[in-house]
Amino acid sequence: MSQPTEGGACVPSSKGRQYYIDWLRVFAVLMLVPFHTAMIFVRWDFHIKNGTLSDGLTDFNSFLGMWHMPLLFFLSGASSWFALGHRNAGQYVKERFRRLFIPLAFGILVIVPPQTYLERLQKGQFQGSYPSFYPEIFNGVYPEGNFTWNHLWFLAYLFVFSMLAVRLFVYFRTAKGRETVARMAAFFERPGRMLLLAVPLMLVEAGLHVKWPGPQNFVTDWANFLFSITVFVYGFVLCSHERFIAAVVRQRGLFLAIGLAFPLFLKTLAWIGASPQWGYNPWNMICLALSAVNTWCWVLAFLGFGKTYLNRTNNFLQYAAEAALPFYILHQTVIIIIGFQVVQWDMGIMAKFAFINLSSLVAIVAVYDVLVRRIGVLRFLFGMRPFRRPVDASAGARA
Repeated sequence: MSQPTEGGACVPSSKGRQYYIDWLRVFAVLMLVPFHTAMIFVRWDFHIKNGTLSDGLTDFNSFLGMWHMPLLFFLSGASSWFALGHRNAGQYVKERFRRLFIPLAFGILVIVPPQTYLERLQKGQFQGSYPSFYPEIFNGVYPEGNFTWNHLWFLAYLFVFSMLAVRLFVYFRTAKGRETVARMAAFFERPGRMLLLAVPLMLVEAGLHVKWPGPQNFVTDWANFLFSITVFVYGFVLCSHERFIAAVVRQRGLFLAIGLAFPLFLKTLAWIGASPQWGYNPWNMICLALSAVNTWCWVLAFLGFGKTYLNRTNNFLQYAAEAALPFYILHQTVIIIIGFQVVQWDMGIMAKFAFINLSSLVAIVAVYDVLVRRIGVLRFLFGMRPFRRPVDASAGARA
């Protein structure tokens, strides 16, 4: 098999490339553009806001939020399985540092500050130029201060998860570990048993989400932290044995049906006035537990249908897979820069939403293609691999 590691490149293996993992990652990263564009118009806090808000886009983002980041964490866990196929623990840690921590540090200092600047301008909390604002990014931690990683929290969490899980991952690649995985696969491949893997997620959501709901800061978000690292480990384990994947493919219709049913269930509750009140009460805890099952079913549905229909490649995938990580790093800053201007226009919400989506997509791809992918130092800072030097056939002959 072959699998993409962070940044999209694939690790070789003996059974052919698993292109569906690349496709799923590219899809998930592309969906960040409509999600964060919609954040300008939804009824949740965001860095900049339109004057009028949209219930429809709020529902749209609620749906994406059910599965979007868990899917990315799952795919990252899957990538770690293949990455460790030709690396030892030390090499894996070094690779994670280069491809996650360095882009995180660069992003905090260079990519994220314009977001905070424009937020402070719109909220009347700062007046002046960006150069005059930049020294202020070190004054306190966001939201009271300006120092933040904003959307790059994903890179921080993924780096920490990788460090915490590396010994477990290395064990699963030993002979004894493979026997353990094989026994697990034999158990969970039976119909319906994949849903048992949602039980830890249910306990996390029902038990911790009320008290530690976030934001993503390693302090107030233990529900998200434990949920995400569990899904990350699941991605590693499920992609380590073909019987897991075969079971997911066979039951993909069931997982999709459950995933589609839960949003309808929530809407029905809202229509009849039976939505749970937030807090540690039985009805809210039941709904939180069911939301964990829903999230897990969406991840499995994407995996099953992706394996069935997307295990092929083309030129677009080869380009987009390598661009995925830089695209992720750039996207929210570009959206906020464009959105800051567009929200001031006299246009309808959907016209603004469409314009920001399209123009942001074009701008992100342009910055990536013209600058990031062509300049060696930027490739390094954005977590990409160095340029590949052409092989000198004569050198081999001389050796």
